[in-house]
Amino acid sequence: MKMNNLFKRLAVGVLLPSILLLSACGSGQNESATADGIQERTIKAGIGNSKMHPQGQGMEKFKELLEEKSGGKMKVKNFFDATLGDDQKMTEALQGGLQEVTVPSTSPLVGMIKEFGIYDFPFVFNNEEEAYTVLDGAVGKKLLDKLPEHDLVGLGYWENGFRNITNSKHPVKTADDFKGLKLRTMQNEVHLDAFSKLGANPSPMAFSEVFTALETGTVDGQENPLATIQTQKYNEVQDYLSLTNHVYTPFVFLVSKKFWDDLSEQEQKIMSEAAQEAGKYQREVNQKENEKALKYLKEDMKINEVEPEEIEKMKKVIQPVTDEYAQKFGQDLVEEMMSEVEKVRGK
Repeated sequence: MKMNNLFKRLAVGVLLPSILLLSACGSGQNESATADGIQERTIKAGIGNSKMHPQGQGMEKFKELLEEKSGGKMKVKNFFDATLGDDQKMTEALQGGLQEVTVPSTSPLVGMIKEFGIYDFPFVFNNEEEAYTVLDGAVGKKLLDKLPEHDLVGLGYWENGFRNITNSKHPVKTADDFKGLKLRTMQNEVHLDAFSKLGANPSPMAFSEVFTALETGTVDGQENPLATIQTQKYNEVQDYLSLTNHVYTPFVFLVSKKFWDDLSEQEQKIMSEAAQEAGKYQREVNQKENEKALKYLKEDMKINEVEPEEIEKMKKVIQPVTDEYAQKFGQDLVEEMMSEVEKVRGK
């Protein structure tokens, strides 16, 4: 018995320090793995456009930047061409914590946060500089600050760009040329009412369904930025492109709040930096690609510009729509936006 007790004491004396040593080593390894506040993560990110579209190129830049800034720990898996669903479905997936990132147009968010509708007013911005002043300033931030209560976090605005009309019937040079045209639009009240006021027959439809609808004649035309018209090959099923530049549409970089809240401060910091740096890159790419797209589309389509006086007539026709929705979205916010635009024009 004494010998057995001796052996037990010796065993404990040998094993206990070893266990403590191993425990200490394991603890040290864990601390080392998260000492910089960054964990191994895989981020599922989806968009509606192709990899070659400026939006897709921006997503690839975001992937590159985030993986670089995180030392390879935070990896991004990009999904293109609406593989994960349309903008609305992907946004809902973020809210449910099933997807981490998407970059939709702001228009589909209006049903959730009505104030985003101010970006859908036709003929507000004359150029990108005016748009950036609003988006990257106080007005843009006010709208991003409304996202968390809807289980979303906004890390900034990217660029979809100025929208133009294509159709298979005739050039759109005047307000009267809209009459009778069946146009695909986004599911957006302002767009629907504005085109209706011009005499068109707007038809809301998922982005992924547009090409087939144009090809089969379900609709006569659609409206999108030049780079989208090219990458979606609408020139194959449309004859006319009219450079109306009627609406400037931003993209908004969204993150699932459930995912965001699980990130450390360091992870949030580098993710925000990557999104904003990629956004700056994406805007530059978008402008270059629009220039290329216009040259490319000229080979297949009959392209016309719209005279300034005709633009003014269009604005006059849809002014009642703008006035109505300014009241709905918030007159003060609309006036603040227009004040910022006027400051840029006055420089």
